[in-house]
Amino acid sequence: MSKKLVAYFSASGTTAKVAKNLSEAIGADIFEIKPAIPYTKKDLDWNNSKSRTTLEMNDEYSRPQIAEKISDISKYDTIFLGFPIWWYSAPHIINTFLESDDFSGKEIILFATSGGSDLRGIVGKLKKSCPGAEILEGEMMNYEPSKGELKSWAESF
Repeated sequence: MSKKLVAYFSASGTTAKVAKNLSEAIGADIFEIKPAIPYTKKDLDWNNSKSRTTLEMNDEYSRPQIAEKISDISKYDTIFLGFPIWWYSAPHIINTFLESDDFSGKEIILFATSGGSDLRGIVGKLKKSCPGAEILEGEMMNYEPSKGELKSWAESF
């Protein structure tokens, strides 16, 4: 049996709820990807062209610093990676996370939350940040799936 990890970034708490339920449903360890400088409500204002997130997402090389690294990624074979969709993509802090360690040989399964976007094209963008890993598209979780639904979904991989 392989060791599983649910790693997630959540700015508003929506993705965190799904991640915690997924972790409990499949008996996986959990790790929150926290920014070194937490995002404020003002930072998250996508209507403001000068907001922190808008500036970060408009710069493909932006890598917001994370507060801490996972202690030992080598003990995990499968990583469920969750995040909100920002500007039709993964927040760049996800690239920071993936570039902070060696994910070679790992299976990374994406799940995301969004008000209207999907995961299309995100796998290709993230592959550059973790060469040697297999990234799978996973699923959008714009609802609150039950632990039973999450377990069935996770077991399909």
